[in-house]
Amino acid sequence: MKRRRMNKLYIGNLSPAATAEDLKQLFGERKLPLAGQVLLKSGYAFVDYPDQNWAIRAIETLSGKVELHGKVMEVDYSVPKKLRSRKIQIRNIPPHLQWEVLDGLLAQYGTVENVEQVNTDTETAVVNVTYASKEEAKVAIEKLSGHQFENYSFKISYIPDEEFVGAIIGKEGLTIKNLTKQTQSKVDIHRKENAGAAEKPITIHATPEGCSEACRMILDIMQKEADETKSTEEIPLKILAHNSLVGRLIGKEGRNLKKIEQDTGTKITISPLQDLTIYNPERTITVKGSTEACSNAEVEIMKKLREAYENDVVAVNQQANLIPGLNLSALGIFSTGLSMLPPTPGARGAAAAAPYHPFAQQSGRRRTSSSAYLSGLYGAPPAGAFPHQHPLPEQEVVNLFIPTQAVGAIIGKKGQHIKQLARFAGASIKIAPAEGPDASERMVIITGPPEAQFKAQGRIFGKLKEENFFNPKEEVKLEAHIKVPSFAAGRVIGKGGKTVNELQNLTSAEVIVPRDQTPDENEEVIVKIIGHFFASQTAQRKIREIVQQVKQQEQKHAQGAPASQPSK
Repeated sequence: MKRRRMNKLYIGNLSPAATAEDLKQLFGERKLPLAGQVLLKSGYAFVDYPDQNWAIRAIETLSGKVELHGKVMEVDYSVPKKLRSRKIQIRNIPPHLQWEVLDGLLAQYGTVENVEQVNTDTETAVVNVTYASKEEAKVAIEKLSGHQFENYSFKISYIPDEEFVGAIIGKEGLTIKNLTKQTQSKVDIHRKENAGAAEKPITIHATPEGCSEACRMILDIMQKEADETKSTEEIPLKILAHNSLVGRLIGKEGRNLKKIEQDTGTKITISPLQDLTIYNPERTITVKGSTEACSNAEVEIMKKLREAYENDVVAVNQQANLIPGLNLSALGIFSTGLSMLPPTPGARGAAAAAPYHPFAQQSGRRRTSSSAYLSGLYGAPPAGAFPHQHPLPEQEVVNLFIPTQAVGAIIGKKGQHIKQLARFAGASIKIAPAEGPDASERMVIITGPPEAQFKAQGRIFGKLKEENFFNPKEEVKLEAHIKVPSFAAGRVIGKGGKTVNELQNLTSAEVIVPRDQTPDENEEVIVKIIGHFFASQTAQRKIREIVQQVKQQEQKHAQGAPASQPSK
């Protein structure tokens, strides 16, 4: 849908001699990588940042501090006057300032509807504030800009409000109620899950026909809103689709895509592979044209994606289980490798792929109405689907180490997030006390069967990425500890380290069995696993498989011993 750039930055006070290359070099030297091209005008320019944390870093690093061709640059969010509304961002807040004090200060200028703290790597705090009206936000900006608190001076900017969300919802929710009633669909606008994101994705749950009709109506609403606000930007339709489906949508030599373009009179582009990460395996399909043309193209695109998806469902149910004791089908992983099996493709309008949660309950993204058909994929597997599946062990304990500063995000307000995570995963999740005041990591103790471990650890990895505790282009790699019986440690290492080397090559995780460990009271020792989510999961399962084999051999040996005694 329409590209709303919350993180589009305005660069002002530029010298006429400044070039786009100058700006790219300047940003690069300060390790502020740009997401796209520099749009250079006379005396000013625009750049895009897909991540709000990086946008804040660019503003704080450059604005009023850096010269280019003898002129000091100004950097701020680019918000046209017609889009200046109720939302402002306050930066450079003292880290020790109590929330009650800040709330009282904000309330002096009007009714505050919402205050969201933005996770940044700056020493000072950043919040996004939504006032009840535009007038109140304007007064707050005038009064609070440069406000001194001790030795800190507040820095304040407008940030764009959710431009089309209000129009889609309508007064007292009437527009969206009417839409869902007419199309017999359920429409979710992901506002809170994607706070601060450049766009708000929309998920539509209905039959294929209902989804297409709802999509058409939403495009009509946005076009009407754009016309009324005299917006000159076109409103493309954007659909998020899992990367594993996109190749079949494109077709050999691009034939499928070209045919859809020709038949519907649209221009269709797909985001590059370079934008993918293990946490965001979706590509953005952008469709440009009239509202009618975009709607017709959506129907054809979804037919192709649905066909590819249904073929994958058949394929996954024919595979054996890669990880013993884990229902991969229910968790959304192909058993032939480590690629994600996508959720059912759905029309979710967004200008850029919002953080995709591969560990979310996938049934919530169903595109078709045939729930029974999907029960084998998202619920219990069909009988005989995994003939070699091992029995589930009762409980497993994994100690996962996270950055100390991420503990609050994992726990959540009043412990809500960690409680929800435990319920979702079916696991016990506890955070151990810090080992010391300067500890850089905290240990999360996760107890539960393999499926619960997968879900809990997956959500924790995803949360750290989503909350920007790692750089946008950096994979989240964490250290996990599991305990194995001391008599099995040698088998994990293998002769001359052969087994542990093979494990590392197979999983891409670093596996360490510290030597000269003293077994604990249960005669167990620690195995350390360091890697991204899928690498760590596969290593954990493979190590437990080795331990299970050793235990079975020990049991056979123990059972055979009494039988051999009388013959002596």
